[in-house]
Order: sequence, then C-alpha cells, then structure tokens
Amino acid sequence: MKKALMIVLALLISVAFVTTVFAQAKPAEKPAAVEKPAVKVEKPAKVEKAEKVEKKAKSKTFTGEVVSAEATALVAKDKKGEMTFDVSGVKGYKAEDYKAGDKVVVKYAEKDGKMMASAIKKQAAKKPAKEKKGAEPAKPAEPAKKAEPATPPAPAKK
Repeated sequence: MKKALMIVLALLISVAFVTTVFAQAKPAEKPAAVEKPAVKVEKPAKVEKAEKVEKKAKSKTFTGEVVSAEATALVAKDKKGEMTFDVSGVKGYKAEDYKAGDKVVVKYAEKDGKMMASAIKKQAAKKPAKEKKGAEPAKPAEPAKKAEPATPPAPAKK
C-alpha cells in the first residue's frame, strides 16, 4: 500500500509541475515576432548608409588656367582638358575677380554629374627669371699674365 501511495503521489507531483509549464504564456514567441520586423528595418538602414557613402563624393583638386568666369560657373583648363565648375556654393566668389589666364586651384566634388566647387584660390603667376636692368654682361676672362720667375733667396752665410 505504501508503494502504491508513493507512486500516486509521484504522479500527482509530476502532473502538477507539467501543467504549470503548459499554462505559462510563451514570452519567447512575442519578442521574436517583434524582432523580425526590426531586422527587416535594419537591413534597409544599412543599405541607405552604404548609398550615402557612395553619394558622398571625395573632394578633389584641380589646378589650371581660367578660360572664363561667370556668376554661377567657372571654366578652367589644364593639360588634360577643360572643366566647368558650379561655383554657386563658394563663399566670397566674385566673377570679376577672375579673368582669362589666371592660375587657379579649385577644390571640388562631383555631385549628380556636376563639378561642385567648394573653394577657389588664385595662384601667383610664375614669371621667368630675367636679368636685372642695368646689369652689365659678364666680361670674358683676361688672359693670365706670365708670372716672372721668382729669384731664389740668397744662401745664408755661416
């Protein structure tokens, strides 16, 4: 009888623990359902960041000679060819400050197929080295005079 009572008691205890496990709500399912849309939202965010990096152009430098300057555009050329820069965003830019033939350094970035200038700086024109006025041309060297043979010193007397 004791054995039978012990088995019944063991079954009741095990059933009691098992039913409490089944009665609990499943919290793992609800957060998992919430996380799935969050994962989907994160992927486009990462893609957008990559697109922003691609859209953000690196700043480049162009050195050349001004062909023409207008209120919103500056055309300059170098050995490779001519480039037109949009200067509408450059602070302190005045078209009348630049004339054809001026040497310039333009810092720019390519956006939507346009070269957007961010800074323009004039370079001092290099002038070839010229001789000073009034300087006389160098005279040719005069032929060296023959040196007279030196007389040997008289021998010392004893």
